[in-house]
Amino acid sequence: MSDVLTISMHHHALPRLETLGRTTAGDTAHTARCTAARYAHLHRRRRVPDTGDLKVEAFFRPTDGLKIIGETTARARQSSSARNRRRRQEQRMAEDELPSNWARWGGDDQLGTLNLIDTTARARAATEVREARHVSLARSVDPVPLTTGLGPVGGPATMPAGVLQMVNFNGAKPLALTDSLLVNTHNAALTHLDAVSHMPVGDQIYPGVPVQEAVTPTGVTHGSAEPFTAGIVTRGILLDLAPERGSLPADQYIGAADLDDALARTGVSFESGDALVLRGGWDINLPVGQPVPGLDLSAVRWMDEHGVSVYVGDIGDRRPPEFPMPVHQVALARLGLPLVDAAHLDDLAEVCASLGRWTFMLVLAPPRITKTTGLLVNPLAIF
Repeated sequence: MSDVLTISMHHHALPRLETLGRTTAGDTAHTARCTAARYAHLHRRRRVPDTGDLKVEAFFRPTDGLKIIGETTARARQSSSARNRRRRQEQRMAEDELPSNWARWGGDDQLGTLNLIDTTARARAATEVREARHVSLARSVDPVPLTTGLGPVGGPATMPAGVLQMVNFNGAKPLALTDSLLVNTHNAALTHLDAVSHMPVGDQIYPGVPVQEAVTPTGVTHGSAEPFTAGIVTRGILLDLAPERGSLPADQYIGAADLDDALARTGVSFESGDALVLRGGWDINLPVGQPVPGLDLSAVRWMDEHGVSVYVGDIGDRRPPEFPMPVHQVALARLGLPLVDAAHLDDLAEVCASLGRWTFMLVLAPPRITKTTGLLVNPLAIF
């Protein structure tokens, strides 16, 4: 049996909530439209400026009631501008107010929030495997020949090639063929896992080890990606901020309220030790100066409060960057929260939508290479 929604909104020219219309609602988003002239006709006592179409989007579940997720274009712009101003002010807060796990698991801890993945979390992940399906969350990348990949500084390339390749073949009849790869790990063309040593805080590495002790000319001795190479297995939860293969606006900040709304749409409860997989619908392999949406500090606090163990995203920090960068300089560097950067999540979103479920077993198995600030990774979501 369907429910009938009354779609209401605040028009920016009117002081109180007004009704726009009614629509039949299922478990999906619905839109009600009316022109300014029609709006005036419905509310004869009011004189409404001719502002074109008014649009409201409402999301309904019988258990949750009506939730307005859109407003008039004019109000949305004003609200977005106000939110952005507040977030910029928040970014400038004192460093001692930023969330931190530096004293939580001891002075020589290298696992960070991976400490939250206990046997209960892994067992919870195991219960998600029911469909015998899996999806890769990694980008595909074509290597660049080593002889052409080193472009000039300031050239038009987005950044140095993610993978440079040299095929070891001199034309003679070979017994076997090999190649050598030069990998620029922290490259937006590559899905990679950031270790805590990737981002120092001043002259220290999580959780307070001097950089000079943690990083040496022969490799990373503290805070490397080595602890990750034993494998990471936990439950992942996809929060799709731009459903149906959409993408967020380039100037959008993602805050705690956005994560709450996205989580509510899944109908899932976030448990300590779960991994957050966040889709914004972006390919971030772009010139550094090109705007990209990203998380604000309230989103990082949300991750801290919900016990997120790993962050996997196709978005992270905004560009151009604002400091401190919430994802890299707070979540990674202060919380010790490992980051999977530059993930590809469109395929995952399609599978989740087709199955009607947003949880899965997440497996990260980077190569067992020691002393690095990060490693390439092919995350797998298993259903």
